[in-house]
Amino acid sequence: MEPLTRLGERLGEHLQRLQAQVATAESCTGGGIAEVITRVAGSSAWFEAGFVTYSNAQKTRQLNVPAALFERVGAVSQPVVEAMARGAQAASGARFAVAVSGVAGPGGGSAEKPVGTVWLAWADGAHVRSECRLFAGDREAVRRQTVQRALEGLLQLGVE
Repeated sequence: MEPLTRLGERLGEHLQRLQAQVATAESCTGGGIAEVITRVAGSSAWFEAGFVTYSNAQKTRQLNVPAALFERVGAVSQPVVEAMARGAQAASGARFAVAVSGVAGPGGGSAEKPVGTVWLAWADGAHVRSECRLFAGDREAVRRQTVQRALEGLLQLGVE
């Protein structure tokens, strides 16, 4: 079985045990996290909603990310992904959410945020944690690694 599909199945089992739902807020992955989750039969029991907010305007419109954040810290930043995760929770009513924003390439990178830079955030109720990763490879590799890390992080939620 494909490794991402197995992660999706494990996540479904985890969420069923917790009787909880998840929402996704994605930029650089373009819906890839939601796609893996919904590969699993029965995912309607634990997958509440997916938001693909590629533009900053949609991050603000759909997820209530303050527009001022983009000018201050940029879309690929801790404050933005944390706001995206909170926004996905609020808009969907899900207990858990994951958000990602990054530079998948091949262009768009900078000295401060090179290609492969991805911020991820996971929300569990009122708690949000986030991390920045620098993934190697081409656009497809960066996106795939981002989906994998997002799912792994979701599996850690609700276990403490």
